[in-house]
Amino acid sequence: PVIESIRDCDFVILVTEPTPFGLNDLKLAVDMVRALEIPFAVVINRADVGDDKVQLYCSDNGIAILEQIPDDRRIAEAYSRGEMVCEVLPEYESLFAGLLNKVAEEVKIRADRVEISDHEQKRN
Repeated sequence: PVIESIRDCDFVILVTEPTPFGLNDLKLAVDMVRALEIPFAVVINRADVGDDKVQLYCSDNGIAILEQIPDDRRIAEAYSRGEMVCEVLPEYESLFAGLLNKVAEEVKIRADRVEISDHEQKRN
């Protein structure tokens, strides 16, 4: 089911946390998206718990970390109530707006590469 849900995606955001289980699941997910040749990057949730092994893994494997979201119970409470975090916790608006901008830039960079590649193929 996961493979089918991302197969036709332009970009995948892998969300993990800095725990041994998070790192293990991240490695499996990275293998999957690489096998499917889908561009991706990582967001680390609850970034201020655990250790730095997720960051080291990403660094060692050339994986971009788009954002690190702090461990804040208020965030979990807001989304468990179905609320938009930025609406009830405005101090996080810049963090999530920055994340949105980073994702948009990643997708644009990749779209530009595809467009250039397609243009070069048409010339040949």
